[in-house]
Amino acid sequence: MIVLSGADLVLSDEIRGPGTLILEGDRIVEVATGTRPGGPGDQHVDLAGHLIAPGFIDVHVHGVEGTDTLDSDDAVAKIAATLPKYGVTAFCPTTVACAAAALGEALAGIHDMRRQPLARGARILGAHLESNFINPAYRGAQPEKYLYLPSSGDAKDILAEIGRAKPDVAIVTVAPELDGSRDLIQWLVKNDIVVSLGHSAASFETAEAAIDSGARHATHLFNRMPPLNHRDPGLAGAVLTRKEVAAEIICDGVHVHSPMIQLAIAAKGADRMMAITDGTAAAGLPDGAFASLGGRRICVRDGAAYLDEGTLAGSVATMDLVFWFLVKQVGLSPNDASRLCSTTPAAELGLRDCGAIARGNIADLVVLDGNFSVKQTYVAGRLAFSDL
Repeated sequence: MIVLSGADLVLSDEIRGPGTLILEGDRIVEVATGTRPGGPGDQHVDLAGHLIAPGFIDVHVHGVEGTDTLDSDDAVAKIAATLPKYGVTAFCPTTVACAAAALGEALAGIHDMRRQPLARGARILGAHLESNFINPAYRGAQPEKYLYLPSSGDAKDILAEIGRAKPDVAIVTVAPELDGSRDLIQWLVKNDIVVSLGHSAASFETAEAAIDSGARHATHLFNRMPPLNHRDPGLAGAVLTRKEVAAEIICDGVHVHSPMIQLAIAAKGADRMMAITDGTAAAGLPDGAFASLGGRRICVRDGAAYLDEGTLAGSVATMDLVFWFLVKQVGLSPNDASRLCSTTPAAELGLRDCGAIARGNIADLVVLDGNFSVKQTYVAGRLAFSDL
């Protein structure tokens, strides 16, 4: 058994400290108050002065440290191996719009890695396709040449790839105002794929109709959609007022101002909000570095990623910085920050026994120091990263 002793524990309703977690196999078998040395043969880790939180789950991340999901066959494996450094224990590899062949290759790689996961890597959840079915006027850094109407002939090859890879596709982003989107949403829902509304100019009424058809997720709330307006609430208004929908929000200090994050949490509650990085291959790289997003060059500048023509292209954030930002800049308690970074994403993807520190749950854990820097990450009870 592994005995993690002396740290403050971020539980669902309290910070318990000092406390002890006992891990056996892939599970948490005991959550105790106080410190314990462990028994003969146990591996004891003294974590006095640290904080243990549920491992972070990023449902929207394109890449990290120079690797993009669409780069190559082993791209997802490289990302999975790197993310525990930032406290991530599970993630959705995220693609931008691309050709059907490139999508098929990426999904094949995700399929293989889900069946033969790395011993010391973040768990790979289903893919998030950000996808070919978004509004060109709100495409952001998405390549326009791969954007199709769901009802068009050009969409058939993309839909065929999604159909082939159904068990490995978790989320698909759709602009609900596009011709054919209603049928697409219903098809995705029928195939147990989460529909996320985003990159869209949808009216409030159109967004509500999509929610009534089964859409249950929103892609990076406030970004790449019309601004919230008191006479024309639009997609953002529908997301904020419909409890069925869980909303992503980019928490990097660039994409969304802190008070708007506070407003969204006040409207929906921490149990309906998911903090994401929208991290690109530029995440973890210094200012001036170059990387790629779906084959297009991006540059790190002033704490963000940009295409050569100046379009903001995802973020350079990592989940440890997202957690720090939520606590230090947005003003959340570590408990609520943990809900956004772990508990709500787990619930929305149907992950059982995951996303919270509790007896019997999977031992996905991140150990943080007083500055919220990652010191250790455990994935299913295995030490995947350590800086102690």
